[in-house]
Amino acid sequence: MSHARQGPLSGVRVLELAGLAPGPFAGMMLADHGAEVVRVDRVSAVSDRPRTDVMDRGKRTIGLDLKSPEGVAAFKELARHADVVIEVFRPGVAERLGIGPEDLHAVNERLVYGRMTGWGQDGPLAPTAGHDIDYIAVSGVLSMLGREGGKPTPPINILGDFAGGGLMLAYGVLLALLERERTGLGRVIDAAMVDGAAILFAMFYQGVSSGMWGPRGTNLLDTGAPMYDTYETADGEYLAVGSLEPQFWDTMVSLMGLSDLPDLPDRNDRAQWPALKARLAEEFGKRTRAEWEAVFEGSDACVSPVLSMAEAPAHPHNAARGSFVEVGGLSQPMPAPRLVGAPAPDLAPATRLDDLSAWGIPADAAAKLRAQGVLA
Repeated sequence: MSHARQGPLSGVRVLELAGLAPGPFAGMMLADHGAEVVRVDRVSAVSDRPRTDVMDRGKRTIGLDLKSPEGVAAFKELARHADVVIEVFRPGVAERLGIGPEDLHAVNERLVYGRMTGWGQDGPLAPTAGHDIDYIAVSGVLSMLGREGGKPTPPINILGDFAGGGLMLAYGVLLALLERERTGLGRVIDAAMVDGAAILFAMFYQGVSSGMWGPRGTNLLDTGAPMYDTYETADGEYLAVGSLEPQFWDTMVSLMGLSDLPDLPDRNDRAQWPALKARLAEEFGKRTRAEWEAVFEGSDACVSPVLSMAEAPAHPHNAARGSFVEVGGLSQPMPAPRLVGAPAPDLAPATRLDDLSAWGIPADAAAKLRAQGVLA
């Protein structure tokens, strides 16, 4: 039987070829909102235990030997009954396996075929290996990240793998599904992390081109400005200050007791930014983070505690909104964005899909494939 799910993507069937980070993240984004996602692993990777990886929540899993003719034929049958395939191989690999876009469109012209790579399907770097740090480096984005005088600093693998990769792929899938309503035909999506990282920084490319954005760590939003940075507190914790607008800045310095000081450096004079930062750092270092939280509570100072990932779920705001949920004993973020009035999402850990009859493979055929070691 089909794994019935609720949500705006209910009825959309997705085959997700197993991979790292961006592919599973795209599948998770679709599953979170009701898509029926089947993750296709290697036969050896499938077990009876539920998959507790956050990005596998709400999915079903099977193992399939795609290097065998029987496995390829089975995958094509699954694709015949699917709406979307998420493929994460280097360019040309899927074609060599016999499950490329042309192969699958021959059995299902409505199929949306999403391809997730770092460099894209063409270009000089397309056949080469890489990781998030390489993709954001070539996009120009990495050069902008870090403090003044320091080396470029990658924000772990958020920009390439997840924001520029998986999220862009999920967005592309939705575009293609919407277009299919008009044309009746699927489409191939070439989602490249190098492209995705670049588009995320569209505004900053404009700033660099116009001369309005200087070297990293010297600008308004990259820790160059005293009103947009983090400051250490007396207990070794940190506060995030985002008091960009004058009215928010005035509120902050007033609550800190600094507004009447005649020697407070002028925030509008960039030459005085280092001195103003030092003055703020001195003041913030006099109290603990909790004490400062009490000072700024309920105000428009735009000052927030820098919470650890262990602390975040318990913060009163996150708790009130239910921003985190425990699934399979693991605390994890709820789906975003929220669709008001939509059914609560199914976030259960991934489970094995035993019955493939709704996907075109009857029980006797599945049993034969299992006996051959092709299907797990």
